[in-house]
Amino acid sequence: MDTDNDNSRPIGPVDATVVPRFAGAATFARMPEIDRVGRYDVAVLGVPFDSGTSFRPGARFGPTAVRQASRHLRPAQHVELGIAPFETIQVVDAGDVAATPFDIEAAIGQIEGHAREVVAGGGTIVAIGGDHTIALPLLRAAVRRKGPVALLHFDAHLDTWDTYFDAPMTHGTVFRRAFEEGLFVEDHSMHVGIRGPLYGAKDVTDDQKMGFRTMRTSDLDVLGHEAALAAIHERVDDLPVYLSVDIDVLDPAFAPGTGTPEVGGLTSRELLRLLRGLTGVDLVGCDVVEVAPAYDHAEITALAAATVAFDMIALLARQHVASGATSTAGDGRAR
Repeated sequence: MDTDNDNSRPIGPVDATVVPRFAGAATFARMPEIDRVGRYDVAVLGVPFDSGTSFRPGARFGPTAVRQASRHLRPAQHVELGIAPFETIQVVDAGDVAATPFDIEAAIGQIEGHAREVVAGGGTIVAIGGDHTIALPLLRAAVRRKGPVALLHFDAHLDTWDTYFDAPMTHGTVFRRAFEEGLFVEDHSMHVGIRGPLYGAKDVTDDQKMGFRTMRTSDLDVLGHEAALAAIHERVDDLPVYLSVDIDVLDPAFAPGTGTPEVGGLTSRELLRLLRGLTGVDLVGCDVVEVAPAYDHAEITALAAATVAFDMIALLARQHVASGATSTAGDGRAR
């Protein structure tokens, strides 16, 4: 879609009927870079940081892998959600955060600072990780703009442990820290897809004391998708929602390329069905994390994450239309 002479329409991805999908820009879905568009509604931000991981490292290479896999997408129309997101809102690729791999606290500060700059441009962030540690600074940036949020967290793990080897900032402690900082609206957050053994029963009781509700994969087996979605909507209510998807919510058959796989997870189709049922939810920030391409095969995991990110963008586009907002798109800069 070429809009060099039309300031009223978003600048979209490179035309795949002119430049094949395996060629051209290396941005997410071959969208324009942030510095080529004056204003934007959604910014895809890479966060290549994995120093908070507790098992298999490598998610620092996730953003590059997900962007590469996003070439597979045909992004013009999201059929299930009934919207052409890149024609409806201005989406940009905001590049990667430059975060040190040697100091977790310093990296968190760098990620938060970068995210604040992107949010100040008026758009909502869809972040590509990186390990789940990155959710804390992204939450801080979202809450700074929108106030406390309800967390909707798709993951195999609770991520509300206190410390790992006395380290308070890791991918498994991130939401305890966020709770302690008052980033969540009390008793409105939910984990979905949790499974696997735990270190002890205290893991669950501590999580409950922090006001989280947990929907395990075994619960989904009983409830079914429609009842699960009804429970999610009731839980987050009409509050601003931060959506965080750890790709290991998928079964390793569908996402082998991740740092802490757990058997018995969701299928790709089940996850997408749940995500696509989130219309009407007030999303104020999103991330998809824990893609570790060294353990992937044939881009299975990276493509799943790219599709999740595309669905997040489509949900934000629908939200934009429902709110009656006018797109900030197109200041006339040539792509």
